[in-house]
Amino acid sequence: MPDDKLSNSVDRALSMMELVAENANGMTNSDLSRKLQIPKSSASYILRVLEQRDYLRRDSNARYRLGLKLLSLTEGAMTHLDVREAAGPALADFLKKSKLPEVHLAVLDNGRAVYIEKLENEESFIRMDIWVGHRLPIHTTAIGKVLVAYLPEEEILKILEMRGMEKKTRKSIANPQKFLREAERVRRYGFAVDDEENSVGVRCIAAPIFDSKGNVLAAFGTSSVVLHINERNMPKIVDLVKIMAARVSRQLGYRL
Repeated sequence: MPDDKLSNSVDRALSMMELVAENANGMTNSDLSRKLQIPKSSASYILRVLEQRDYLRRDSNARYRLGLKLLSLTEGAMTHLDVREAAGPALADFLKKSKLPEVHLAVLDNGRAVYIEKLENEESFIRMDIWVGHRLPIHTTAIGKVLVAYLPEEEILKILEMRGMEKKTRKSIANPQKFLREAERVRRYGFAVDDEENSVGVRCIAAPIFDSKGNVLAAFGTSSVVLHINERNMPKIVDLVKIMAARVSRQLGYRL
C-alpha cells in the first residue's frame, strides 16, 4: 500500500476509535462512515481490523465500543505515570543528600532502557547526556542491567540477540554468558553499576523498583563523572540509591 494511503487509513482508524470513545452507546458502521465522510466499505474494512486486534468490539446491535486491548495499553501508561508520581519525593531527596548532578527513572520497553523521569541538581555545573524518552542498551547501562536482571535467562538472551551487544567502550560487556553472570550479581547485591561501559568517563548506579507483585517495574538510578562517583564514596551512593528505590517500592505496595 502506498505511504499516503497507509497514512490515510491510520488516520481514519484513530478517528474511529476517538469517536467510539466519545459515544457511551457505541457507534455503528453507518454512524462512523457518515461522521468521517468515508465510504461504508472503507469503514467496514478498518472496523474489521480493529475488531480483530481487540481495539474495538461489536455488540449484539452491531454497535462498536472500545475493546480490551486499549485498556491494557492504558494500564501500562498509567503504571509509568504512577511510578513517576510515587518516586518524585525520593528523587528530590536523593539529589539533596547525594549532591550528584542528576537522578532518574527508567523502564524496559522493547528491549531498551527508556528514561521516564529525570531531575537535575541546579547547583551542579555538570550536565549528563540524559533526557526523558532517551533509549539506551540494556547491556552497557546500570539501569538496563537492573531492568532485565530479574527476568528468566531465556528472556534476557532473547533481548540480547534481538538488540545485539555493541561495544560502546572497551569496558562494555559483549558476551551473553558474561552478561548473565553480571545479571546474577545484580540479583545477589540488589544494584547495578555501569563503570564507563556506555560512555568513557561516566559511572552510573541503579537499583530496582518492585511493584506489589514483586516484579521489577522500573530502575532508580544516578550518574556522574568518575571523579564524583569514585571508590571512596561509591558505597555510600550505592546505599542511598538502594534505600530510595526500596522506599518507592514500598509506596507501590511491595513487601519483602
